[in-house]
Amino acid sequence: MFKKFVLFPIAALAFALALSACDKKEEAAVAPAEQAPEVVTLPAPGSDAKAWQKYLAAVVMQNMQGVKTNRPYMYFVPEGAGAEIDRSNQLENVKTTVARGVLPGNMLAFGGPDSSLTANMVVDSFAEAGAGTFKDVTVLFVGAAVDRDRVEQALTTSGATFRFAEMK
Repeated sequence: MFKKFVLFPIAALAFALALSACDKKEEAAVAPAEQAPEVVTLPAPGSDAKAWQKYLAAVVMQNMQGVKTNRPYMYFVPEGAGAEIDRSNQLENVKTTVARGVLPGNMLAFGGPDSSLTANMVVDSFAEAGAGTFKDVTVLFVGAAVDRDRVEQALTTSGATFRFAEMK
């Protein structure tokens, strides 16, 4: 009698597992096709910060290959004289992040309406980065081609994987 009570739950469990495996195969067969990447357009000069942040987020999502996390560190660098305090505070924040380090597999992404200001943010943030401290970390610079080389050069010592997306 004892054997019947032990065997029945085991048989029921095996049957349930077999059914759940069948359901997963059917779900995989019915899964929707991958969506086409979102078309990203550069906001017009003078656009509000929200339009630029949306643009930056879309560009970052298109450049996530090789990144192991789904939550990159995104830094929107605002333009204009009225944003000087915001940029200064952000610079201190990014410098602190760089000093602490970032786990391998992560991404830091920088972008904003003024490519030169964004490049300055990256260059100044990584000025004191230790050698090899950003190995296997991707740094994405969304900016103008004219600023690309100086940003890439600023990241060399840190060992970060540099990725560039031209604003267009």
